[in-house]
Amino acid sequence: VIQSKIGIGSGGIFGKGYMRGSQSSLDFVPENHTDFVFSHFSEEFGLIGSLLLLWLFFSIIKKITFIGDQSKNNFSKIFCYAFAFNFFLYIAINLGMVTGLLPVVGVPLPILSYGGTAMLTNMIGFGIVLSAKLYNEDFI
Repeated sequence: VIQSKIGIGSGGIFGKGYMRGSQSSLDFVPENHTDFVFSHFSEEFGLIGSLLLLWLFFSIIKKITFIGDQSKNNFSKIFCYAFAFNFFLYIAINLGMVTGLLPVVGVPLPILSYGGTAMLTNMIGFGIVLSAKLYNEDFI
């Protein structure tokens, strides 16, 4: 966690550039492709890139809740809200873990982290959300 904080701080405002991060490329940060991918990303792309990434994550969450608002059946509404909350929890726990606010529990960052089950469940969730958007009908 200490090396992760050093990596985040050493990125500065604009970052060191793609594939030029010292903490991540020299393997000071453990598991920088799974659990600590945000540290790797923020070292290379800096504060601007990190804020852009967080903005993209929260715009995805906003779009999922918007699809839930527009859904006519209850299953689609509940699923979209629950999936948006689950997506938010993955992000919040991972960022808290990488920055040292929470203990390291092994929760990957959605979409960016290399992972098996978490990536699979997120992609299935995105598929169901897109299906709810496509088939927006009122079932009796």
